[in-house]
Amino acid sequence: MQILSDPFSGLTDTDVRFLVETIEPRLVDRLDAVKSDPVFIAGMLEQETDRLFDRMMHMGEERMLATISPRFLFHVLIRKAATELETQSYTVERDGGQHIPVFDSEEVVRFLSDRAIVNYLAEMLVSFTRVESFTVPVRVRQGVWRKYRFSDMDIDSMIRLCEAVDEESRFTFYKRIADLCLFVLGMFPEYVASDLHHSLSGKRLRQPLRRMRRSAADYEEDGRRFYRLAREHRNAFNLELSDIFWQLQEKFNLARKPLNYLSEHYLQFRKQKLFPSPSPN
Repeated sequence: MQILSDPFSGLTDTDVRFLVETIEPRLVDRLDAVKSDPVFIAGMLEQETDRLFDRMMHMGEERMLATISPRFLFHVLIRKAATELETQSYTVERDGGQHIPVFDSEEVVRFLSDRAIVNYLAEMLVSFTRVESFTVPVRVRQGVWRKYRFSDMDIDSMIRLCEAVDEESRFTFYKRIADLCLFVLGMFPEYVASDLHHSLSGKRLRQPLRRMRRSAADYEEDGRRFYRLAREHRNAFNLELSDIFWQLQEKFNLARKPLNYLSEHYLQFRKQKLFPSPSPN
Protein backbone atom coordinates (compact mmCIF):
# COMPACT_ATOMS: atom_id res chain seq x y z
CA MET A 1 0.00 0.00 0.00
CA GLN A 2 1.44 3.35 -1.04
CA ILE A 3 0.93 6.34 1.25
CA LEU A 4 2.05 9.61 -0.25
CA SER A 5 3.01 12.44 2.09
CA ASP A 6 2.88 14.63 -1.02
CA PRO A 7 0.12 13.27 -3.27
CA PHE A 8 1.11 15.60 -6.11
CA SER A 9 4.47 13.89 -6.43
CA GLY A 10 2.53 11.03 -8.00
CA LEU A 11 1.23 13.14 -10.90
CA THR A 12 2.51 12.17 -14.32
CA ASP A 13 4.24 14.46 -16.80
CA THR A 14 1.06 14.48 -18.92
CA ASP A 15 -0.97 15.49 -15.84
CA VAL A 16 1.29 18.47 -15.24
CA ARG A 17 1.21 19.42 -18.93
CA PHE A 18 -2.60 19.25 -18.91
CA LEU A 19 -2.70 21.43 -15.78
CA VAL A 20 -0.34 24.04 -17.19
CA GLU A 21 -1.89 24.11 -20.67
CA THR A 22 -5.29 24.70 -19.09
CA ILE A 23 -4.33 27.29 -16.49
CA GLU A 24 -1.05 28.94 -17.44
CA PRO A 25 0.18 28.03 -20.97
CA ARG A 26 3.18 30.32 -20.62
CA LEU A 27 4.70 27.77 -18.21
CA VAL A 28 4.70 24.86 -20.68
CA ASP A 29 8.46 25.22 -21.11
CA ARG A 30 8.94 24.91 -17.33
CA LEU A 31 7.07 21.68 -16.63
CA ASP A 32 9.88 20.20 -14.51
CA ALA A 33 9.86 23.25 -12.24
CA VAL A 34 6.07 23.11 -11.90
CA LYS A 35 6.09 19.39 -11.14
CA SER A 36 8.60 19.89 -8.32
CA ASP A 37 6.46 22.59 -6.67
CA PRO A 38 3.52 20.90 -4.86
CA VAL A 39 2.36 24.19 -3.35
CA PHE A 40 2.01 25.75 -6.79
CA ILE A 41 0.17 22.68 -8.12
CA ALA A 42 -2.18 22.65 -5.13
CA GLY A 43 -2.90 26.34 -5.66
CA MET A 44 -3.81 25.84 -9.31
CA LEU A 45 -6.02 22.86 -8.47
CA GLU A 46 -7.85 24.78 -5.76
CA GLN A 47 -8.31 28.04 -7.64
CA GLU A 48 -9.01 26.70 -11.12
CA THR A 49 -11.04 23.56 -10.42
CA ASP A 50 -13.89 24.68 -12.67
CA ARG A 51 -11.65 25.29 -15.69
CA LEU A 52 -9.92 21.95 -15.27
CA PHE A 53 -13.21 20.14 -14.79
CA ASP A 54 -14.80 21.77 -17.86
CA ARG A 55 -11.87 20.87 -20.11
CA MET A 56 -11.86 17.29 -18.84
CA MET A 57 -15.58 16.83 -19.40
CA HIS A 58 -15.42 18.23 -22.94
CA MET A 59 -12.63 15.85 -23.98
CA GLY A 60 -14.80 12.77 -24.17
CA GLU A 61 -14.38 9.73 -21.96
CA GLU A 62 -11.81 7.76 -23.92
CA ARG A 63 -9.56 10.71 -24.65
CA MET A 64 -9.80 11.97 -21.08
CA LEU A 65 -8.85 8.61 -19.54
CA ALA A 66 -5.98 8.27 -22.03
CA THR A 67 -4.65 11.78 -21.33
CA ILE A 68 -4.70 12.13 -17.55
CA SER A 69 -4.03 9.72 -14.72
CA PRO A 70 -6.69 8.55 -12.24
CA ARG A 71 -4.83 10.49 -9.56
CA PHE A 72 -5.21 13.79 -11.40
CA LEU A 73 -8.81 12.97 -12.30
CA PHE A 74 -9.83 12.26 -8.70
CA HIS A 75 -8.03 15.29 -7.27
CA VAL A 76 -10.02 17.49 -9.65
CA LEU A 77 -13.33 15.70 -9.17
CA ILE A 78 -13.25 15.62 -5.37
CA ARG A 79 -12.56 19.37 -5.35
CA LYS A 80 -15.34 19.98 -7.85
CA ALA A 81 -17.75 18.00 -5.67
CA ALA A 82 -16.70 20.06 -2.65
CA THR A 83 -17.40 23.36 -4.42
CA GLU A 84 -20.74 22.21 -5.82
CA LEU A 85 -21.88 20.92 -2.43
CA GLU A 86 -21.49 24.49 -1.15
CA THR A 87 -24.51 25.41 -3.29
CA GLN A 88 -26.68 22.51 -2.12
CA SER A 89 -29.17 22.75 0.75
CA TYR A 90 -29.12 19.00 1.34
CA THR A 91 -27.32 15.80 0.37
CA VAL A 92 -28.95 12.60 -0.81
CA GLU A 93 -28.55 9.19 0.79
CA ARG A 94 -29.42 6.06 -1.12
CA ASP A 95 -31.15 3.15 0.57
CA GLY A 96 -32.03 0.43 -1.88
CA GLY A 97 -34.15 2.10 -4.55
CA GLN A 98 -34.96 5.10 -2.37
CA HIS A 99 -33.22 8.48 -2.39
CA ILE A 100 -33.48 10.24 0.95
CA PRO A 101 -32.67 13.97 1.36
CA VAL A 102 -30.55 14.81 4.40
CA PHE A 103 -30.02 18.43 5.43
CA ASP A 104 -26.34 18.16 6.30
CA SER A 105 -24.64 19.93 3.39
CA GLU A 106 -23.18 22.67 5.62
CA GLU A 107 -21.54 20.01 7.80
CA VAL A 108 -20.15 18.27 4.73
CA VAL A 109 -18.69 21.54 3.40
CA ARG A 110 -17.03 22.25 6.78
CA PHE A 111 -15.62 18.73 6.80
CA LEU A 112 -14.15 19.25 3.31
CA SER A 113 -12.59 22.57 4.26
CA ASP A 114 -9.68 20.48 5.58
CA ARG A 115 -7.60 19.90 2.45
CA ALA A 116 -5.78 17.00 4.13
CA ILE A 117 -9.13 15.20 4.09
CA VAL A 118 -9.73 16.13 0.45
CA ASN A 119 -6.30 14.81 -0.53
CA TYR A 120 -6.85 11.62 1.47
CA LEU A 121 -10.17 10.92 -0.25
CA ALA A 122 -8.65 11.48 -3.69
CA GLU A 123 -5.72 9.17 -2.93
CA MET A 124 -8.10 6.59 -1.50
CA LEU A 125 -10.00 6.53 -4.80
CA VAL A 126 -6.71 6.06 -6.66
CA SER A 127 -5.93 3.01 -4.53
CA PHE A 128 -9.15 1.33 -5.63
CA THR A 129 -8.33 1.48 -9.34
CA ARG A 130 -6.28 -1.66 -8.79
CA VAL A 131 -6.79 -4.86 -6.82
CA GLU A 132 -4.02 -6.68 -5.00
CA SER A 133 -4.20 -10.35 -4.15
CA PHE A 134 -1.71 -12.09 -1.92
CA THR A 135 -1.07 -15.47 -0.37
CA VAL A 136 -0.27 -15.77 3.33
CA PRO A 137 0.72 -18.91 5.27
CA VAL A 138 -1.53 -19.33 8.31
CA ARG A 139 -0.92 -21.83 11.10
CA VAL A 140 -3.94 -24.12 11.47
CA ARG A 141 -2.48 -26.07 14.41
CA GLN A 142 0.90 -26.98 15.82
CA GLY A 143 3.18 -27.87 12.93
CA VAL A 144 0.45 -27.48 10.31
CA TRP A 145 0.36 -24.44 8.02
CA ARG A 146 -2.03 -23.67 5.21
CA LYS A 147 -1.73 -21.03 2.49
CA TYR A 148 -4.68 -18.64 2.19
CA ARG A 149 -5.27 -16.31 -0.73
CA PHE A 150 -6.71 -12.87 0.05
CA SER A 151 -7.95 -9.93 -1.99
CA ASP A 152 -7.79 -6.35 -0.77
CA MET A 153 -11.28 -5.79 -2.17
CA ASP A 154 -12.74 -8.45 0.15
CA ILE A 155 -13.52 -7.20 3.65
CA ASP A 156 -14.16 -10.61 5.18
CA SER A 157 -10.88 -12.07 3.94
CA MET A 158 -8.91 -9.07 5.23
CA ILE A 159 -10.56 -9.30 8.65
CA ARG A 160 -9.51 -12.95 8.81
CA LEU A 161 -6.03 -11.93 7.72
CA CYS A 162 -5.79 -9.40 10.56
CA GLU A 163 -6.22 -12.27 12.99
CA ALA A 164 -3.38 -14.21 11.36
CA VAL A 165 -0.64 -11.58 11.03
CA ASP A 166 1.43 -9.86 13.71
CA GLU A 167 0.46 -6.50 15.17
CA GLU A 168 3.04 -4.57 13.14
CA SER A 169 1.54 -5.86 9.88
CA ARG A 170 -2.07 -5.12 10.79
CA PHE A 171 -1.98 -1.38 10.13
CA THR A 172 -2.09 -1.82 6.35
CA PHE A 173 -5.17 -4.03 6.61
CA TYR A 174 -6.93 -1.87 9.23
CA LYS A 175 -6.62 1.08 6.87
CA ARG A 176 -7.67 -0.86 3.78
CA ILE A 177 -10.74 -2.37 5.47
CA ALA A 178 -11.90 1.05 6.69
CA ASP A 179 -11.22 2.64 3.30
CA LEU A 180 -13.08 -0.16 1.52
CA CYS A 181 -16.15 0.36 3.72
CA LEU A 182 -16.10 4.06 2.87
CA PHE A 183 -15.42 3.39 -0.81
CA VAL A 184 -18.32 0.97 -1.23
CA LEU A 185 -20.81 3.24 0.57
CA GLY A 186 -19.53 6.27 -1.31
CA MET A 187 -18.98 5.03 -4.85
CA PHE A 188 -21.25 1.97 -5.08
CA PRO A 189 -24.22 2.63 -2.78
CA GLU A 190 -26.46 0.81 -5.25
CA TYR A 191 -24.68 -2.45 -4.32
CA VAL A 192 -25.32 -2.12 -0.59
CA ALA A 193 -28.08 -4.11 1.09
CA SER A 194 -30.99 -1.91 2.07
CA ASP A 195 -31.51 -0.99 5.70
CA LEU A 196 -35.23 -0.97 4.88
CA HIS A 197 -35.84 -4.70 5.04
CA HIS A 198 -39.57 -4.53 4.54
CA SER A 199 -42.03 -2.48 2.58
CA LEU A 200 -44.87 -0.57 4.18
CA SER A 201 -47.11 -3.60 3.61
CA GLY A 202 -44.79 -5.70 5.77
CA LYS A 203 -43.60 -7.83 2.86
CA ARG A 204 -39.88 -8.39 2.47
CA LEU A 205 -38.38 -6.32 -0.34
CA ARG A 206 -36.72 -8.15 -3.22
CA GLN A 207 -32.97 -7.62 -3.29
CA PRO A 208 -31.36 -6.42 -6.55
CA LEU A 209 -28.68 -8.41 -8.35
CA ARG A 210 -25.19 -8.28 -6.72
CA ARG A 211 -26.59 -6.61 -3.62
CA MET A 212 -24.06 -6.78 -0.79
CA ARG A 213 -24.74 -8.83 2.32
CA ARG A 214 -23.75 -5.93 4.54
CA SER A 215 -26.19 -3.06 5.01
CA ALA A 216 -25.16 0.60 5.03
CA ALA A 217 -25.22 0.49 8.84
CA ASP A 218 -22.88 -2.54 8.80
CA TYR A 219 -20.41 -0.78 6.49
CA GLU A 220 -20.48 2.33 8.64
CA GLU A 221 -19.95 0.36 11.84
CA ASP A 222 -17.00 -1.59 10.38
CA GLY A 223 -15.57 1.55 8.79
CA ARG A 224 -15.58 3.46 12.06
CA ARG A 225 -14.15 0.50 13.96
CA PHE A 226 -11.24 -0.06 11.61
CA TYR A 227 -10.42 3.66 11.30
CA ARG A 228 -10.21 3.63 15.12
CA LEU A 229 -7.91 0.59 15.06
CA ALA A 230 -5.77 2.23 12.36
CA ARG A 231 -5.63 5.47 14.36
CA GLU A 232 -4.50 3.64 17.50
CA HIS A 233 -1.69 1.85 15.65
CA ARG A 234 1.75 3.43 16.05
CA ASN A 235 2.20 3.63 12.27
CA ALA A 236 -0.63 6.17 12.10
CA PHE A 237 1.42 8.53 14.27
CA ASN A 238 4.59 7.89 12.26
CA LEU A 239 2.75 8.62 8.99
CA GLU A 240 0.92 11.65 10.44
CA LEU A 241 -2.46 10.05 9.75
CA SER A 242 -3.83 9.99 13.31
CA ASP A 243 -5.91 13.15 12.94
CA ILE A 244 -7.29 12.13 9.55
CA PHE A 245 -8.31 8.71 10.88
CA TRP A 246 -9.96 10.34 13.88
CA GLN A 247 -12.00 12.62 11.61
CA LEU A 248 -12.99 9.73 9.35
CA GLN A 249 -13.98 7.67 12.37
CA GLU A 250 -16.05 10.43 13.95
CA LYS A 251 -17.51 11.82 10.70
CA PHE A 252 -17.71 8.68 8.61
CA ASN A 253 -21.18 9.49 7.28
CA LEU A 254 -20.05 12.96 6.18
CA ALA A 255 -17.02 11.50 4.39
CA ARG A 256 -19.23 9.37 2.14
CA LYS A 257 -21.23 12.37 0.88
CA PRO A 258 -18.67 13.88 -1.56
CA LEU A 259 -18.04 10.36 -2.87
CA ASN A 260 -21.79 9.84 -3.36
CA TYR A 261 -21.98 13.15 -5.22
CA LEU A 262 -18.98 12.32 -7.38
CA SER A 263 -20.37 8.87 -8.17
CA GLU A 264 -23.85 10.12 -9.04
CA HIS A 265 -22.96 13.26 -11.02
CA TYR A 266 -19.54 12.69 -12.60
CA LEU A 267 -18.78 8.98 -12.86
CA GLN A 268 -22.14 7.29 -13.11
CA PHE A 269 -21.30 5.65 -16.43
CA ARG A 270 -17.53 5.52 -15.97
CA LYS A 271 -17.20 3.69 -12.65
CA GLN A 272 -16.88 0.23 -14.17
CA LYS A 273 -13.95 1.42 -16.30
CA LEU A 274 -12.13 2.99 -13.39
CA PHE A 275 -12.82 0.53 -10.59
CA PRO A 276 -13.26 -3.22 -10.20
CA SER A 277 -16.65 -4.17 -8.81
CA PRO A 278 -16.62 -4.62 -5.03
CA SER A 279 -16.76 -8.15 -3.63
CA PRO A 280 -20.21 -9.15 -2.33
CA ASN A 281 -19.36 -8.88 1.40
